[in-house]
Amino acid sequence: MSVEVKVPSPGESVSEVEIAQWLVSDGDYVEKDQEIVELDSDKATLALPAEESGVISISVEEGEAVEVGQVIATIDTDADKPDGGDDSSDDKKEKKEDSKDSKEDKSEDKKSEDKKESKDDKDGKDKAPAKEDKTYASGTPSPAARKILDEKEIDPKDVKGTGKDGRITKEDAMNAKASMGSPTGAARNSESKRMSSLRRSLARRLVSVKNETAMLTTFNEVDMKPIFDLRAKYKEEFKEKHGVSLGFMSFFTKAVVRALREFPQVNSMIDGDNLVTYDYQDISIAVSGPKGLMVPVIRNAENLTFAGIEKEVKRLATRVRDAEITIDEMTGGTFTITNGGVFGSMLSTPILNPPQSAILGMHNIVERPVAIDGKIDVRPIMYVALSYDHRVIDGRESVGFLVNVKEALENPEEHLMGGDNAITRALEI
Repeated sequence: MSVEVKVPSPGESVSEVEIAQWLVSDGDYVEKDQEIVELDSDKATLALPAEESGVISISVEEGEAVEVGQVIATIDTDADKPDGGDDSSDDKKEKKEDSKDSKEDKSEDKKSEDKKESKDDKDGKDKAPAKEDKTYASGTPSPAARKILDEKEIDPKDVKGTGKDGRITKEDAMNAKASMGSPTGAARNSESKRMSSLRRSLARRLVSVKNETAMLTTFNEVDMKPIFDLRAKYKEEFKEKHGVSLGFMSFFTKAVVRALREFPQVNSMIDGDNLVTYDYQDISIAVSGPKGLMVPVIRNAENLTFAGIEKEVKRLATRVRDAEITIDEMTGGTFTITNGGVFGSMLSTPILNPPQSAILGMHNIVERPVAIDGKIDVRPIMYVALSYDHRVIDGRESVGFLVNVKEALENPEEHLMGGDNAITRALEI
């Protein structure tokens, strides 16, 4: 019996995926539930297992786009499992290559014998001398190609021939471009390959944001010393009690939740001609993974403690880096936080995560001289940036929101923890 391998639906509104990588080869024997292929959608990567055991026949190559429900392979369940069924895929490939090489060797031997017999048959017979085909050495241009290269003042040595035996054809010459030149004579190569489905989707989304929103960015700076002091004092107890570190993300998430409550317009988004405002805060966090930037969501962040936020950040980041994150875990956020500081970014203008109306950018922390009570002091300063859709959010809301975040981060005991006497209770230690 032959079982069809069809593309499943990765999630709502996804109609097309891309064959990212076949994990087995055509003709391999696969076991039931063995992962056979990785599929890329515009939001995540999905590993597809075999529904039955048998010999697989692959009908779609890697890199091709396929629709949900399309057949990409079949499995012959009547095929016998080969002896030594625990052979690795590499062993099977080697055996197939050996068999192929053997067949090719035999084919070449047969061709040689046929040629020899044909030559013997013709020996002694009178015949007119054959007209020799005009050939060119590798890298030599044909007369037409040489004329074009001379007109372009291009040295044939700088052109790669695609004709027979590597000769330069007229088309090669027409497509050739003058070298920009390198004083060191270094190689100047390039590579062209198809972007992944995820990267293509990201490119379309970023362009649409620039074209379809009135995006502006406002900036401020945050003195991180109060948070540094809190972390230095309580981080050991916090980690021993909760099993996760007391990082910056919990402070920023708490500050954002507080500011969103104060400025609900920032927690809104456009739906057609309507403006939808949410009474909850689902905070998206940008995480860099092996497939690119992913934005999983911390659900109902307003109900989470510092420990709850840090645990959820760690869980989501681990799932992204292990390529296990699902589309459901990346949809539905109402506001996004992105941290370019982990890569050393001093300042940036983050791009909106549609359909959201605002995104907060964190950056690296650098010791800078600042004026404190009329005196110069050196403090750990972070620049923060809020990009927002001006169709939804006015200057008053955007600037007020960012100032609110700054106030909370520079006085976390009062604004995020309920006062000096409530710090240990807020940290649950």
